[in-house]
Amino acid sequence: MTDGETGNLEQMIKNKKTPSDSLATMTQLVLPGDTNHYMNLMGGRMMHWIDVLSAIVAHRHSNSDIVVTASVDNISFHRPIHLGDVVTLAAKVTRAFRTSMEIYIVAEAEDIKSGAKSISNTAFFTFVALDRDGKPISVPEIEPQTEEEKELYAGALRRRQMRLVLSGKMSPREADGLKEIFSKP
Repeated sequence: MTDGETGNLEQMIKNKKTPSDSLATMTQLVLPGDTNHYMNLMGGRMMHWIDVLSAIVAHRHSNSDIVVTASVDNISFHRPIHLGDVVTLAAKVTRAFRTSMEIYIVAEAEDIKSGAKSISNTAFFTFVALDRDGKPISVPEIEPQTEEEKELYAGALRRRQMRLVLSGKMSPREADGLKEIFSKP
């Protein structure tokens, strides 16, 4: 290997990150202004918290000061969150494509009186890193470490293809990971 090739290999290795490199958490207390008339957390408030936390994760992963939400695949609401509950959100990059990053978010609600905790929400967001001119820039690759991270990484390609098919940017025939879903018997 020449010095130039060694330098390129070292740069490629440096550009890989693990999901834990981008991990970010946020804790919020559900206050009266965050709730609906049933005294449950409004879905829009949760979506706001998830978007903010996901942006922090995207900044960390891409080392870019400009990131934008490109897609919100799914936000699952598993159970209501009540006034006075403490919500802890955790998010990390599951997979990076050329310029985009899929981010997985888990929210856990805690009833302070009882101490009971449960998963209240899960979501997948996609962010893109941009340069100062608003053009997408390359982001580091992800190297999953744990079994869960490896499963999320593997599923990210199918989720990405589904996003592209649903947005009309890819035909179902081009989506290798989705052929079973879209093929006729």
